[in-house]
Amino acid sequence: MPISLSKGQKVSLTKGNPSLKNIMVGLGWDVNAFDSGADFDLDASAFLVGANGRCITEKDFIFYGNLEHTSGAVKHMGDNLTGGGDGDDEQIFVDLKGVPNNISKIAFTVTIYDAESRRQNFGQISNAFIRIVDEATGQEIVRYDLTEDFSIETAIVVGELYRHNNEWKFNAIGSGFQGGLAALCGHYGIEVA
Repeated sequence: MPISLSKGQKVSLTKGNPSLKNIMVGLGWDVNAFDSGADFDLDASAFLVGANGRCITEKDFIFYGNLEHTSGAVKHMGDNLTGGGDGDDEQIFVDLKGVPNNISKIAFTVTIYDAESRRQNFGQISNAFIRIVDEATGQEIVRYDLTEDFSIETAIVVGELYRHNNEWKFNAIGSGFQGGLAALCGHYGIEVA
């Protein structure tokens, strides 16, 4: 039975399960039933950050344009352009033991592609979630369903995987940003052209 988290709750992933090595982070969402005149294209990303909360290099930003971290420890499985169907819309795999020691946190985010010109925001999205699955067993360990109404936000930090006292923990964040991917990149120290 997975642990269901609320916003702000934290849980240890490895304390009670020290053999946990590889996880799949699944992110999903549904578009509400109305027509904004353009398709919704939501994008999951991961920011690998150091102790200062910022990416050390731009290669620490994993997204549809950079699917794999140079360490091989974080792999994005590709962009889902429609969000159609049930289950995970995008998946990111993490090898916990392979994450470089200078990375203290991995933030998982979702943004709406071209939100401003398409006049879209997260108020038009429902049933958004993040879940963590033990890749070895296929067991869902943790799930966080976002229930907040993000009526003006175009980017969300959904959750964070972080190291604490040699164990990996997960924090359900659910924090919205205006300004889409560019705002998130700025927050995590990535320069946007």
